[in-house]
Amino acid sequence: MKLFFKNGFQIMVLALPSLFAFATQTVTGTVNLIMVGHLGIVVIAVVGVSNIIMYNVFALFSGIGHTVNYLVAQNYGSNEMRKGIQRTYLALTASVGIALVIVAAGWLFSGDVLRLTGGSANVVSTGDAYLELRFYAMAFGIISFVFHGFFRGVGDTRTSMVVAIVSNGLMIALTYGLVNGAWGLPKWGVTGAGAAILIGEAFQLVLCLIVFLGPMHRRYGTRTIPRPDWRELRLVFQESGKLGLQEFSMSVSMYLFTMFVARLGDEALAANEVALNVMSFGFMPAFAFGSTATILVGQEIGRGQARLARKAGTNTAILGSVFLLALGTAELIWAVPIAKLYSTDPSVYEVAARLIQVSAYLQIFDGFYNFYAGGLRGIGDTTFLMRISLALSFLLFVPLTFLFVNVLDWGSVGAWLSLYTFLTALGMAVLIRFYRTDWHAVRLKEAGA
Repeated sequence: MKLFFKNGFQIMVLALPSLFAFATQTVTGTVNLIMVGHLGIVVIAVVGVSNIIMYNVFALFSGIGHTVNYLVAQNYGSNEMRKGIQRTYLALTASVGIALVIVAAGWLFSGDVLRLTGGSANVVSTGDAYLELRFYAMAFGIISFVFHGFFRGVGDTRTSMVVAIVSNGLMIALTYGLVNGAWGLPKWGVTGAGAAILIGEAFQLVLCLIVFLGPMHRRYGTRTIPRPDWRELRLVFQESGKLGLQEFSMSVSMYLFTMFVARLGDEALAANEVALNVMSFGFMPAFAFGSTATILVGQEIGRGQARLARKAGTNTAILGSVFLLALGTAELIWAVPIAKLYSTDPSVYEVAARLIQVSAYLQIFDGFYNFYAGGLRGIGDTTFLMRISLALSFLLFVPLTFLFVNVLDWGSVGAWLSLYTFLTALGMAVLIRFYRTDWHAVRLKEAGA
């Protein structure tokens, strides 16, 4: 029990800043959606579809940030920070190349991607410029994510929190100004919301560079670039690819999920976006505690303390579950008033409220997935995470959504029942894997191993 409270304090010190960081991102998305909500259902649908598209783009390339996070955590624990810095620079170089690809995709294909998603012609014409700006913003975001992976790997979650709060605060202010033409800014409507996100992401990258080359240099010598080791580059690419496929398989299945819902009409699509936005408050502590599990497990593995690593993962999951249960209770009780914050259209808020109530307690399984997947990332069990995500996304989630929505005609509720069936199976699978792992055989991740 004494170990639990000691470990619990350490978990909260790391998790709470991450929670606030993710909270500011969630609040930014929520406030931005509310700010454009008065522009109509089509604009809500545009933002919702664009969020799903950006989730896919981020997921495809997010593995590079997750890889830096767990590798640096292990290097920090084993007191090999020169190797951690070397791996970070290799990842940053790769992320710049990725950013250029994302920019090109937004410039050339933003309208085509919206059309492919299945939105109406009105959604495509309204959202083309907005989505293009979101692609440009994501290019900056991918590079920033590598820096955040480094910050969290060394246990400095407070820096990530401060950077997130400042940059997301700027996004909110600019969204209000550019959507409504306030403070002498041009009135650009939904396009202004996209421009605000782009400026905010660019500013976040500048802050990350300042921190990495300033305070982090004084602690770890980050301005000294180690000689490239091509074996390490191969390791970074391999691990990034596996973790990227893990996230991408889930995001693609969510993309297909959105396409099924989009064919139910703009009202259903808008209600789905509102519900997903509200439920992102549940994803928030799940991500925060999952990231904390990666940090603590990775650092303990670096120190050669496998038993303490397993214990840290368990305690993180317990504390994270408490947060999710409390949040689910609030969502269940106040689902309708919360949904009305986004839209006063009964065809939107009534459906959204029902979806929120369906998922209020079921989101605990999404928590299990994030908590224990974070622990498995900490030990470098990336192959399993990739395989289970691919299998359940395309062999369970997508077919089940088609069955419930297109065959049984259960509408939006059927779509969300398929979503939480998938998350339940995924959460239990990674939980079982975590506890069936032979922790005595776990070793540091090394190039060529």
